[in-house]
Amino acid sequence: MSRKLEDIRNIGVIAHIDAGKTTVTEQMLYCAGATHNRGGVDEGTTTTDDDPEEQARGITIYSACVTFQWNGKHINLIDTPGHVDFTAEVERCLRVLDGVAVVFSAREGVEAQSETVWRQANRYQVPRIAFINKLDREGARFEEVITQIRERLAANPLAIQIPLGRGPAHIDNPFRGVIDLIEMKLLTFDRADKGKTIHVEEIPADALEEAEIWRAELLENLYEFDDEMMMLAMDQQPIPAAMIHQALRAGTLAMKIQPLLCGSALHGIGVQPVLDAVTRYLPSPLDRPPVEGDDLAAKKQDEPPKTQRKPDPSEPFAGLAFKVQPAKTGDLTWVRVYSGTLKANSRVLNPGKDKKENVAQLWQIHVTKRDRDGQIDTVSAGDIVG
Repeated sequence: MSRKLEDIRNIGVIAHIDAGKTTVTEQMLYCAGATHNRGGVDEGTTTTDDDPEEQARGITIYSACVTFQWNGKHINLIDTPGHVDFTAEVERCLRVLDGVAVVFSAREGVEAQSETVWRQANRYQVPRIAFINKLDREGARFEEVITQIRERLAANPLAIQIPLGRGPAHIDNPFRGVIDLIEMKLLTFDRADKGKTIHVEEIPADALEEAEIWRAELLENLYEFDDEMMMLAMDQQPIPAAMIHQALRAGTLAMKIQPLLCGSALHGIGVQPVLDAVTRYLPSPLDRPPVEGDDLAAKKQDEPPKTQRKPDPSEPFAGLAFKVQPAKTGDLTWVRVYSGTLKANSRVLNPGKDKKENVAQLWQIHVTKRDRDGQIDTVSAGDIVG
């Protein structure tokens, strides 16, 4: 099985516990058509939290990998634990991810574990986007959370959306949609189908001035990534949306900005744009630096020289086994393939043990260990398999 490297996105969803991370993941799967019904954390029916202990506690304990398609891109998504006790589980996954979506609660903002996972993403130089969730809750804040992200995480969040309203339905100005600052349109989401249907409308007159201020700030922060955009602005010419997307991608890959979106995953508001941002702004394996390791041909030396592997199926095989998951039929080992091709019924060298290991079967993980669907013969550079 070989995919175009530019069409692969290996991403994670990370957050402090109770920021709504697993609900965001569930809404992604539902909107992408990977699941027919959206699971709920409180009901214990989520796709990724399928362990009995996770269902009983209502939290993510083990990382879970799911794969699905969006806008012609193949997404390998890892939902990670948010509890501080399982920080090591997050770190293992961040080593193999190309990008992450960081979820923040609009009420609690940046919390302790938010800072921890952000530092971990910095350590592995992982580009990221941000999503402010739960804008439908009492006490929801937007501007304050952006300020916290900027100051406490030493980050540069760049809003590409702003909320229309804040808080629950019973207040005077409740949260009811998001304003797209790139297209300058209001997006509302149909609750009848849990947010799958998006209605594109004109921005209400009483919100237009605020939207224009936010858009001006967005563009001003993007000029350094596109000289042509700056020239158009100086000449007071319209700036095409495609040019804005291109500049956002350049800034994200350079880790100088983090595109920021907003919504309420529980009510299906704002999650499709997050998927759009994943495919538009987060890197493919081709956008990441080559992986580096010891040159096994010179392994007898006291300090063997380093060698690099590019994300190329024609290169020698290099991969990282980053998680072992017990199962009744035998341990399931998750592997990120960095170069070359891995085949079923083959043997590969484990340099940590200096011996060859058997690769009996390969599985494309569509949901989790409960439903390992899709046995495959080979997997090539850039992909993740079990």
